[in-house]
Amino acid sequence: MAQRRMFSNRVTDSAKFLKMPLSSQALYFHLGLHADDDGVVEAFSVMRQTGAVEDDLRLLMAKGFVTVLNDDLVSYITDWTENNRIRADRKVDSIYKDLLLKVIPNAELTAPKPRADTGKLTGRPVDNQWTVNGPHRLGKVRLGKVRLGKYRLVKESEENSPSPSKPTPTPKKPKPVRHKYGEYKNVLLSDKDMEKVQAEFPDWQARIERLSSYMAQSGKSYKNHLATIRNWARRDQRNNQAQGGGQSYGGVDF
Repeated sequence: MAQRRMFSNRVTDSAKFLKMPLSSQALYFHLGLHADDDGVVEAFSVMRQTGAVEDDLRLLMAKGFVTVLNDDLVSYITDWTENNRIRADRKVDSIYKDLLLKVIPNAELTAPKPRADTGKLTGRPVDNQWTVNGPHRLGKVRLGKVRLGKYRLVKESEENSPSPSKPTPTPKKPKPVRHKYGEYKNVLLSDKDMEKVQAEFPDWQARIERLSSYMAQSGKSYKNHLATIRNWARRDQRNNQAQGGGQSYGGVDF
């Protein structure tokens, strides 16, 4: 995977993008950074790494920024070619290329071609950049020497200076005890979480049972059950505001 990606202001400065919550905007940027050269990314792993929730991905899908390709949340960034223009002699085909073309037959993909310097289809070069005068190195060794010299100076200065007294470590706060609720005893809420649920939702018992039954049936688990109940409540509110007009998410069950 490439170490650098770009984003177009035509996409990220649009009203449709800026009207989304910051969490959905952040997920879009992380998906773009982790995408391969065809704009395909495994959204589930990115969401786990960044702490994003399912509603953030749903909103990106509803706004047309992302298309989910299968049940494992392998996703395609719709404006990929607007954000990134990859040279054909550096392009590496996605391992999900066949899946992408099956779901989106008209997807605009760059076809890789042999490099002019070697004549081989080797994909992205590592460190060398070729000019008319031959290979030209980017100067990583030079930067490394400067940093190494700076490190040595700092190291010697620390060794010659008297060692300061170590600060007293701050004791960690104990985690609140979470109790089990629901028919299947799989909804975990602390006393404070339970107070918030009861204060925010008159039908709190039904919402806990709904989450308990869903996790028991699907085998899924959530890191924060209070946050999940709130997210489901916001989703229900949006569906009610849409007057029952449900949206399709490509058959993906979150």
